[in-house]
Parts: sequence; structure tokens; C-alpha cells
Amino acid sequence: MSDDDLVTAESRYLMHTFKRQPVELVRGEGVRVWDADGRELLDFVGGIAVNVLGHAHPDIVAAISAQAATLIHTSNLYYTRPQVELAERLSGLGLEGRSFFANSGAEANEAAVKLARKWGKQNRKGAYEVVSALGSFHGRTLAMVAATGQPKYQKPYAPMPDGFRHVPYNDIDALRAAISVKTVAILLEPILGESGVIPAEPAYLEAARELCDRENLLLIFDEIQTGMGRTGHFYAFQEYGVAPDVVTLAKGLGGGVPIGVCVAGARADVFEAGDHGSTFGGNPLACAAALVTLEVIEKLGLVEHAGVMGAYLEHKAHVHLSAFGTLRGRGLMQALVLHDDIAQPAAAAALDLGLIVNAIGDRVIRMVPPLIVTDADIDRAVSILEASLDAVSSNVASPGVVRP
Repeated sequence: MSDDDLVTAESRYLMHTFKRQPVELVRGEGVRVWDADGRELLDFVGGIAVNVLGHAHPDIVAAISAQAATLIHTSNLYYTRPQVELAERLSGLGLEGRSFFANSGAEANEAAVKLARKWGKQNRKGAYEVVSALGSFHGRTLAMVAATGQPKYQKPYAPMPDGFRHVPYNDIDALRAAISVKTVAILLEPILGESGVIPAEPAYLEAARELCDRENLLLIFDEIQTGMGRTGHFYAFQEYGVAPDVVTLAKGLGGGVPIGVCVAGARADVFEAGDHGSTFGGNPLACAAALVTLEVIEKLGLVEHAGVMGAYLEHKAHVHLSAFGTLRGRGLMQALVLHDDIAQPAAAAALDLGLIVNAIGDRVIRMVPPLIVTDADIDRAVSILEASLDAVSSNVASPGVVRP
């Protein structure tokens, strides 16, 4: 199939839900991928924070190959060792509790909201409303679109399911004002990802915890994108010293294999047999991939490495990119916030020069590379990004903008 045939077939046979970049990726290794023409690209998107160990990591390849040759799927009607071992491992990584396994971040967040609603019946006289943040992103299912604080995602599917309120991020007064007798939980990302990598202020998360304790609510942290060591801590909430009652993980958990999890501490753990379920969730293949991903992260010290490399990326951006914008984020979850509306053309120019980054809107370029990224990789990425921004910025005039 030729390149033209591929594009035509995609348009004919796939629903038009994605605007794809003009490149076909056919192979990956480490922090690099190759297109159909054999061109090497430095991948600073990593499957949108999924490929934490890079592409084709030998330990993941070996683990899923061995598991596929042994047992891929049984359903959750029977015991399987990888699932139990993974749940035990997760309980020791920042929130002690029990796990419900799903296949994606959206499903993990669905489980958290269902858990909160049942908890509200038992502890809050039937309270069911969840307060989340404007600018948040919690998934693409209908309920999670309702939980997401972005009207652009909700408009095509209105009316939205009842039970969600949205308040400005990092606004403590607004958070307090949103609490009512109907409130059962506060659902927050420690760092807003899809809206441009915006970290929570420490006082904000502290206030959320205090509110939940005082009003008898659950605090749920969505760590779908921030977890797995990306921010320099296994969970982003660990930097703040604020523990949730429930945390969700997905994206990088399986190192590229789809898996999500909702971990509930003892206070929130109210599910009983039949309350919730998933046919594929926690299957042996996905759990084997997750177990080896966690093992490699620990063995190579990649949580600490992410913090070091994040600081290095911040330094290089300050030295080479400050004329164009400023870096914002934690660890290896960073966004270049531009002075001008050039994010889209700059990302396209970077792709042409051999770097994959993610443009968010007109002024933000997101970078979430694999945790195995090196300083040499960062040097190359910043060099390409500098050349790309320089090339496109000369074509853009922004009256009133004064660059540093």
C-alpha cells in the first residue's frame, strides 16, 4: 500500500476522530522512531506519556512474549498471579490500598467516580456530586467528558450526565464555595496535562485535603499522566505531601500495553462483588507488562532520573529558548509556553527536522519523552526546537509582544 493509498484508506475506513500528522511510523527503539521512508525521529511525545521505557524495551518485549506464549486472557472469574502481584506492588508505591484494573485512564476514572457514588450513599446521605477543575481532562467516556472541565469536549454531546461541578484551577475560594450537601468528592490532576502542563499550587492541594477531611469527602487524584515517575516522584502528589483517598493510573503503567488502575485506600474501599467489573481489565498480558515496567523503573532509578533530566531540560530551555517562551512543568512533563501563536507551525517544522513534540492550542508545546531520555537527547531536541521556532517566528508578527 502506497503512502497515498494509506491516507485514502484511513479516511475511508476509520472514523474521522483524529487529525493525524503527515507521517507513518513503522518502528521504534528507545527514544527514537522511524517512518516508512527510514527517516529517524526523536520522540518527545512517547505515545502521549505512555512509552515510559521508550520503544521496544527488551525487558517488556521479553515479558509480553513469554506471557503471550503462556496465558493472555482468562476473565476475572479466576485467579491469575500477575494481577495479584501487580496489585500488591502498587499498594506499596504511595497509596496503600486495593486495586481495580481497567484498560485505560478513562475507565480507571470511571471506577473512581462509581466508587465515590457508592461511598456517598453509605457516608454522605446519598451525595453524588464530584467537583473537578476547569481545564481538567479525565477521559473520553460520556461521564468523564462531563467530569472534564472543558466545554469544547462537552458541547457535541449535551446534555451531560448530572453530578459534576467545575471550578477554576488553583482557586481555593472557588473550591470551598463549590462544596454542598450534594458533594461526595473532589477530583483533581496534580498537574493539568491536556490544558498545557499547569502545576497545582501546594496550598491548593493542601486546601483540597483539608476540605475533604473537614466535610467528610473523598479526595481523588487523577495521575493518569503525572504518575509512573514522570515528575521526579512516583506520584506527583508525593512532591506536595498531600495523600488522596483514591488515585488513578494508566498511560505509562503498561509501558505501551493498555492498562489502567484505580487504587483506593481503606477509607474509600467500598466495592463489593458485582459492584463493578471489566472483561479485559487486569488480564495476564497487561499485568505482566506493568510488572516489568515497574521493575525496570526501579532498577534503573528512572524516577530520580526523570527529576534530573527535567531540571536539565529546564536549564537548556532557559539558555536556548527563552527568546521564544518559558518552560513550565515538573520532571519530564514539561511545556514550552510561547510568546507568540506559533505552536502548531513550530511543531510541524520540528517534525520535518526530526523531532516529535505536541502542540496544545496556539501557544503551548508539550514534551513528555520516555523516562530513559538522556542529556544528549535533550540537547538534540532543544537544538531542533530552537531552529524550528526561529524559522517560524520570523513569519509571525505579534504587536505589543516584547521578548526577553
